[in-house]
Amino acid sequence: MKQQANLIRAGQVIEHNGRRWTVLKQQILTPGKGGAFIQVEMRDLASGNKSNERWRTADTVERLLTEDNDYIYSYMDGDNIVLMDPETFEQTMLPKDILGDQLPFLQDNMTIGVKLVEGDPVAVTLPPQVTLEIAEADPVVKGQTASSSYKPAVLSNGVKVMVPPFIEAGERIVVRTEDATYVERAKD
Repeated sequence: MKQQANLIRAGQVIEHNGRRWTVLKQQILTPGKGGAFIQVEMRDLASGNKSNERWRTADTVERLLTEDNDYIYSYMDGDNIVLMDPETFEQTMLPKDILGDQLPFLQDNMTIGVKLVEGDPVAVTLPPQVTLEIAEADPVVKGQTASSSYKPAVLSNGVKVMVPPFIEAGERIVVRTEDATYVERAKD
């Protein structure tokens, strides 16, 4: 389906130069002289390579229609993750590289969204937030105020995150999966 370049959004799948690309970021730029254009960062679905493209806002691109399905994460099998369809209980294997930096946040029985183009998986989305335990955290330094300073901590999945000084090892916190940032203390 053809669409104008200025309607490209992150998460869409487009066809460009005979290849399928998933859009990671987009930005409309208006230089002081001349017309506006759109800068798009995208990843090749076949090779995983990133590329940057520029289009004038009036240009058209081929957008591929995606089908969104929910799956439940079962287990890791080598370089693949095994997912189960909650309706048919069929298992599907996807390469773990499709998750990129979000792989450590994958938890047993987590419901994840998979985007399919003509039956082929092109993107995986995790829930926006997960609850994890702090494995280790630096001690509080006297004189630091809670409003302006954060300290490094390591989560139970090995990811490093910056937390407020009152958070200690053993506590459970809510973390944003998109960029591994602290949200709040867990309420459980």
